[in-house]
Amino acid sequence: MSLPYRTNVGAVLFNRDGRVLVARRADMPNAEGRAGGWQLPQGGVDAGEDLRLAVLRELAEEIGTDRAEIIAEHPEWLSYDFPPELRSMRMAQKYRGQRQRWFALRFLGEDADIRLDADPHPEFDAWRWAGLAELPDLAVSFKRDIYLELVREFSRFAG
Repeated sequence: MSLPYRTNVGAVLFNRDGRVLVARRADMPNAEGRAGGWQLPQGGVDAGEDLRLAVLRELAEEIGTDRAEIIAEHPEWLSYDFPPELRSMRMAQKYRGQRQRWFALRFLGEDADIRLDADPHPEFDAWRWAGLAELPDLAVSFKRDIYLELVREFSRFAG
């Protein structure tokens, strides 16, 4: 039996300068054993939850603010499989990967509104604004194709 994909939403959050928020995973060490794995905010969707509300909820949970407006939605579901080295993770034992709907959002707040410590178990330990075209080079290898597609689809919002 093949495992299902976990339904997920992702946020490409653009600031006023057309740069996007990327955050560094606190739980995914890089080759040097330090924190690594820069990514865009993303997270699971509850049963019956509206996708547009889910992406704002995920922003609030992961970066401490939902001060954003949705400006575009990717027209298709994008999927990735968890790589073999992550198969021991609890989520990877229930799901083969993630099936994601991505949204472009305009950030309406100030940098001070971004609070990675707002959640008692923060997923990220650092964040920064990056150029949209940087995303594929920042991504872990199994998310690179999705980030290439997001650059193509949402480039009209980039600074």
